[in-house]
Amino acid sequence: MANKSRPMTKEATSRIQSATARQNGGTVPKGSFAARAQSTADRKTGKGK
Repeated sequence: MANKSRPMTKEATSRIQSATARQNGGTVPKGSFAARAQSTADRKTGKGK
């Protein structure tokens, strides 16, 4: 499998958070991959300032 880097988009973040929330009773744990993905997407779009 090729390791091609893709930017973290809001759409990807939404899918990740949705899956994580389903597994954790509706919450996204602090420090989880989903939380870090959201932070990255916010920084990339200039909303994490």
